[in-house]
Amino acid sequence: MDKYQCGVCGHIYDPVIGEPTLSIVSGIDFSDITGTFNCPVCGAEKSMFTKV
Repeated sequence: MDKYQCGVCGHIYDPVIGEPTLSIVSGIDFSDITGTFNCPVCGAEKSMFTKV
């Protein structure tokens, strides 16, 4: 699974860790995140993330 980086603030979404602050458990691929996802640091939309 790939990591994705916010193009606004540089926050990294790592599927091994997930996003505990947004109740996204580990093992969830970025492309499988459903609903409205915003960066937990700066609030940027999912479309602002790029694969790293």
